[in-house]
Amino acid sequence: MRRVSTVVSLFIGAFLIFGTGAWGTLALYIDGPGNDTLRAVLASTYAVAVLAALGAYCTRRFRWIAATSYTSMFIVLFAWWSMIEPSNDREWQPEVAVLPYATFDGNLITVHNIRNFDYQSETDFTVAYDDRTYDLTKLDSVDLIAAYWIGPMIAHIFLSFGFGDDHLAISIEARKEATEGYSSIKGFFKQFELIYIVGDERDLIRVRTNYRKDPPEEVYLYQLPGSIENGRRVFIEYMKTINHLREHPKFYNTLTANCTNVIWMHSRVNPGHLPFSWKILLSGYLPEYIYEQGRMNSDLSFAELQRRSRINEIAFQADQAPDFSKRIRASLPLSAAP
Repeated sequence: MRRVSTVVSLFIGAFLIFGTGAWGTLALYIDGPGNDTLRAVLASTYAVAVLAALGAYCTRRFRWIAATSYTSMFIVLFAWWSMIEPSNDREWQPEVAVLPYATFDGNLITVHNIRNFDYQSETDFTVAYDDRTYDLTKLDSVDLIAAYWIGPMIAHIFLSFGFGDDHLAISIEARKEATEGYSSIKGFFKQFELIYIVGDERDLIRVRTNYRKDPPEEVYLYQLPGSIENGRRVFIEYMKTINHLREHPKFYNTLTANCTNVIWMHSRVNPGHLPFSWKILLSGYLPEYIYEQGRMNSDLSFAELQRRSRINEIAFQADQAPDFSKRIRASLPLSAAP
């Protein structure tokens, strides 16, 4: 048993060196100082040091020296990485250049810098923002939008809050700089700040249904019946976080701070919130998970509900219509409150 315990301990130690070494190599390559060449040199040097430490760790003579030396090296690397701070002062892509914020006056909340772009194509648009005041007592619906572009496992999830005929969509995204493209791998390494894009549905939904072609997106709108008081609490949490991010930026993270799990974290303000599940991590399965938990009231199977919740065609036809939000909901399955 002692021999087995020793072998297991050695295996765990070797796995930790390899795993943290791979992470550190990527951190230096992606987040490291200087130009691409310098970052590549630093990452390669670190990788060689990791392999040397791993090789030495596998020998009895140098095992503890290797473990101690590698641990010290990794602590220095992690301390450097921890000092990388998020910022709101960068040259941003125009879609994410303006931060929203909210002001409170009792039940009245004025949301500033609501994005309402007019699109000719995904990359050709007229920039426009406006301010709107919402009465929390008039919030009457919360809808979930799921946009798919790479298969069924991954979707971009966001919420839309309905105040009568006025729907305010809020999409939690990676805030990209002018020369950046999105990368899931880079999203683990402090490459993007977090942004809440607050927008008119004719912007945030229509750009996905009508103008994104490479790749095209399949968009579904699900009504979320339930306690409107829960919806109000979530809306207030969104507004508070939006204000906080304006003064205290935060990094986006592909795993821990993305479009879906941040929504779930906001929902924890409510009693009886949705339990955490792997289907929250694989965001494409979130609508089905909500359905399985009884949070979407429908006599339909989920497959039929999903089919009837797809809004691409009707959104394409509605396009710039002033009643865009009403039209995309016209044929949705009715879902009575529980």
